[in-house]
Amino acid sequence: MKIKLFQPTGSIVLLLVIICACKKNASNDSSTDNSVTVTTNVGASVPDVYKKIYGATDIYIEGDYVVIKAKNLPDHKTPYYQNTKWASTMYEAYNGTNSQWSQNPNTIAENDATYKIPLHPAVASTHVSTPLGSMGVAVNGIAIFNQYAAMRAPLTNEVNGFDQYGGHPQQSGVYHYHAEPYYLTTKKGKDALIGFLLDGFPVYGPLENGKTIANADLDVYHGHTGVTADYPSGIYHYHITSADPYINGNGFYGTPGTISQ
Repeated sequence: MKIKLFQPTGSIVLLLVIICACKKNASNDSSTDNSVTVTTNVGASVPDVYKKIYGATDIYIEGDYVVIKAKNLPDHKTPYYQNTKWASTMYEAYNGTNSQWSQNPNTIAENDATYKIPLHPAVASTHVSTPLGSMGVAVNGIAIFNQYAAMRAPLTNEVNGFDQYGGHPQQSGVYHYHAEPYYLTTKKGKDALIGFLLDGFPVYGPLENGKTIANADLDVYHGHTGVTADYPSGIYHYHITSADPYINGNGFYGTPGTISQ
C-alpha cells in the first residue's frame, strides 16, 4: 500500500513563514530588553537644561510641569546587577575603597518612574519634608533619595552597602543615590549638573568656582542662590557634600511636584 504524503498548499507555506518570522522577531525583542541603553524622546519647548537628562525615556511639557519618565537602570556597572538579565554586560564586583563594604541582598530591577516637576520653581511658603523613596532624578535617570534609611534612620550602616559608584537598590530593586554619585561626578565633573529634585530646583556636584562646598556654605535646605553654567542669571540650587545630609537638608526649598511608579 502506498502512503500518500501530505503536500502543503501555498497558503499553508505562507502561514508557516509568517509564524517563523514572528518567532524570530519575538526573540530579537527579548534580546533588546537586556540592554540598559536609553533613547530619550524630547518634546517641544523643553528647556535645554532638561535635555541633559540623558537617562530618561521621555521628557515633555505638561502645563506648568516638566514630565520626566525613566526606567531607573544605572548606565554604569555595579555588583547589584548580579543575577539579573543584565549581568553579562553590567555586573562588576565591588572595587571601591570602603573596607567595611558588604553587599546588601537586593538586586536591580527595572522600575518605570514618572516625575512631574515644576517648570518654573519658586520658594515655597511652607517647606515640606522630603519623602522616603525618590525625591528627585539624576541626569542618568536614577532616583535620588534623601539622607535617611528606612524609618528615617541615619545612613550609618546603610552606607556600607553603597557600591563603588555611590548607589544601591532597595528591597523592590529601585537603584538610587543617597549621596554623591561618583560615576556622574567623574564622568561629568565635580561641578556639573547632577539632576533635579521634585521641587524643580537643580542639584550640582560638590565643587563650585573651584571650591569644594561644605555644609556650612549652604542653608538648612542644603542649597543657596547663585549663578551656574546652566542658569547664568542665577537660581537657587542644591549641592552635594561629603557629610550628612549629603544632598538635601530640612525639606524642599520649593513646592514639590509628584512621582508615580
